[in-house]
Amino acid sequence: MTRFIIPIFLIGIAGSFFFIFTNPLYNNISALNLEIASYDGALDNSKMFEDERDKLTSKYNQIIPENLTKLQKLLPNNVDNIRLILEIGQIALPYGMVLKDVKYNVTDTKTATTEGKGTVIKGGSAVETSKDYGVFDLEFSISGTYNDFISFTKDLESNLRIVDISSITFSSNTGGAGNNSKINSSEIYKYDFKIKTYYLKN
Repeated sequence: MTRFIIPIFLIGIAGSFFFIFTNPLYNNISALNLEIASYDGALDNSKMFEDERDKLTSKYNQIIPENLTKLQKLLPNNVDNIRLILEIGQIALPYGMVLKDVKYNVTDTKTATTEGKGTVIKGGSAVETSKDYGVFDLEFSISGTYNDFISFTKDLESNLRIVDISSITFSSNTGGAGNNSKINSSEIYKYDFKIKTYYLKN
């Protein structure tokens, strides 16, 4: 009987040793293996992203600087509202038109007013969307003849920077003929524009 008790006792000790020491150690090793596998996966993903980054960088560097400048103007990586207003002013200039009542606002809480050349900056908004680009709303008015208005609108739409005209309203001009005093005031109208332009989000 005694010879059966000793093996049973040893089996009990071995079982206790397994649950006290071996099993926790085995669990720790399993957890470490899972963690190592996770790190290996992260390293593989990191290498994949680095390869993709290098490919994109190589493609970017192959773009001709002149074309890159055009792309940045077509869809800038910020609102760049002042540059847009200056560009529209340059488009209007050959027709003797001056931008007035310019309204915009980069955020919903800021307003700015600038004096000079009949320009007032206020209102408007830069709309944040869930997409990779934002939409910037801009309002302004110009005064001129109907033919000049048509030419200006065509030039505005063909400008390199993307511009969508949301609405145009017109009324008889009460402020004279602008820069062109030779034109009869009865031929001059005031045109109120609402446009949208776009920019890439950082």
